Amino acid sequence: MDWTHYRFRARWPLPVSPAVVYPVLERAEEYPRWWPQVREVDRIDDTTGVIRIRASLPYALTFTAREVRRDPGAGVLEIAMTGDLEGWARWTLTADGPGTLACYDQEVDLNRALLRWFAVPGRPVFRLNHALMMRAGRRGLLAHLGAD
Repeated sequence: MDWTHYRFRARWPLPVSPAVVYPVLERAEEYPRWWPQVREVDRIDDTTGVIRIRASLPYALTFTAREVRRDPGAGVLEIAMTGDLEGWARWTLTADGPGTLACYDQEVDLNRALLRWFAVPGRPVFRLNHALMMRAGRRGLLAHLGAD
């Protein structure tokens, strides 16, 4: 097992339609307004930006995100990531009654030396840190949408 490799999955039931959620999620440069752990998003061009995140643990991760897929019809947003994290992340939105099920999938390898060094003993803490970040993201999105 590669202890520096992670797969994450989060499911966010939201009480608004995919047509309302998708435009918010596709504007990554606005994430810091509603997602506390997304500290900065600096656009490089129309499809690429540098993102800095910091969750509960005392470190920030910085990576370049490049758009791989933007498909409003299918409800898919996907990026490739390079930097402290190497891999990909994808939002998939589906109608769920009158609301939306926003599915977040991510597969990454840790590139940052300190995180690689703590890969084995820190794994449960890293996973918890990610879960807390995702929970805060859902809460922030609900508040941003006025749906909390």
